[in-house]
Amino acid sequence: MGDKHVVRFEPVGIEIEADEEQTILRAAAEQGVMLMHGCKEGQCASCKSFILDGEDVEHDRYSTFALPDFEKEEGFTLLCRAHAYEDLTIELLNYDEEMIHSGLPIQQAVAEVVSNERVTHDMRHLVVRLVEPTDLKFFPGQYVDFSVPGTGETRSFSMANTSSREGGLLEFVIKIYPGGLFSGFLDTEVAVGDRLEISGPFGVFTLRDAPDAPLVFVGGGAGMAPILALLRSMAERGIDRKTTFYYGARGRRDLCFDEELTALEEKLPGFRYVPALSESGDDDGWTGETGLITDVVRRLEGDLTGIDAYVCGPPPMVEAALELLPQLGVADKRVFYDKFTTTAEGTTP
Repeated sequence: MGDKHVVRFEPVGIEIEADEEQTILRAAAEQGVMLMHGCKEGQCASCKSFILDGEDVEHDRYSTFALPDFEKEEGFTLLCRAHAYEDLTIELLNYDEEMIHSGLPIQQAVAEVVSNERVTHDMRHLVVRLVEPTDLKFFPGQYVDFSVPGTGETRSFSMANTSSREGGLLEFVIKIYPGGLFSGFLDTEVAVGDRLEISGPFGVFTLRDAPDAPLVFVGGGAGMAPILALLRSMAERGIDRKTTFYYGARGRRDLCFDEELTALEEKLPGFRYVPALSESGDDDGWTGETGLITDVVRRLEGDLTGIDAYVCGPPPMVEAALELLPQLGVADKRVFYDKFTTTAEGTTP
């Protein structure tokens, strides 16, 4: 380990110690401070902050779309890629007071594959059982990092279940990408009984406490996983907030968990599931909504002032939703999102 330095976060007045070999985000997470973040790969800009005091900061590789050179020169930083080499004071530009002190300890774990089944032509439902330790505490909507054997790389995926208390199980919905580092491994090599190394939990895509606020979920692809976790949690906890889940897919073969989601309409009286197909063919026999999912939301929803919105899926869908929802009245600070990246092939990261 390297030398440690004090990092102070304003305007919340929280201090942590960050080892030079750790990113500031990782150091905060290990000390129970849950900072806003998404991809941890320097691509989504969720953790972008501003350095108020201190200059000796080095960054791991990141996308200049997330942090353009002129912003870096002005003092902006990505906490998921930044290493402190002196004491720093950092202004958090995006933080959630409900979440910041709610961090759970990051654990390293070994898990055994229980099943690896197709749920669509290009998505897998992976179920693993924790071996050591046998329980991993996480909030519904969070994710873990999987180590890719033999590469030194990790990839991030959201849990679809609500806890590992029942049998130490974790569920994931993972899209298979051509040439994907982890998804290719999952598609061609992973078998029942194999053991995988994971670490976590990470992520802030969790249900905020706002009992009077209706909910709108907008998802696509493997964004099904964290939203399904939130809906399952609501059913378990008897949360009866008015909720609509808009899920976008290309064709009927891209839909999954339809039966469970339809059944949730019975368990959650205020819940409505609205799948939509953007490329419905004549042979689909589809009578539901059609078009891009954001267009469907625009068509079916009116004024969304006062609601909480949760968005998770491919970047183009997320970007379109983030543009649309404020137009419909959703306050910026009440839009919570995970934007998947192809580098991470999974959750935001």
